Amino acid sequence: MRDDKIRRLLRVGEAKSGMEDDPRVAALSRLVRAMGDPPPDREAPVREVIARLGDNWSPLILKILSTGAYRHTTLKRVIGEVSAEAGISQRMLTLRLRALERDGFVAREFHDTVPPRVIYSLTPLGAGLADELDRLLGWVERNSKEIERARLAFRD
Repeated sequence: MRDDKIRRLLRVGEAKSGMEDDPRVAALSRLVRAMGDPPPDREAPVREVIARLGDNWSPLILKILSTGAYRHTTLKRVIGEVSAEAGISQRMLTLRLRALERDGFVAREFHDTVPPRVIYSLTPLGAGLADELDRLLGWVERNSKEIERARLAFRD
């Protein structure tokens, strides 16, 4: 997107003075270039992985799997005990594990025994994502008081 188009977008409903040296133009131009042309579609990893980290269960699954490998039923039991919710359904756990496996974060190891056993663990890519999730969670924890103050101020 060209700078003149960005200026036109910013001009709608805003004061026209100072638009030529508006710092938002350069910043938006950098953002648009970084996003690429065309911007990432819905299935692009940059969009899907961020969305996955925002769902109810995937971050918790990653955190639990970062402690070791688990059978499906054991993982379901652990999630039920450590989550604030009442637990995860069998179907939802399967869907989340499949999505994480599809993206290369979780490995599924099938053991041809009676009964068959399936073990889930993090891949090296998944371990890297779990480390980045730890960093994000640490930031939230470090800033939780400020977030709470903002929430209180917003209600007033």
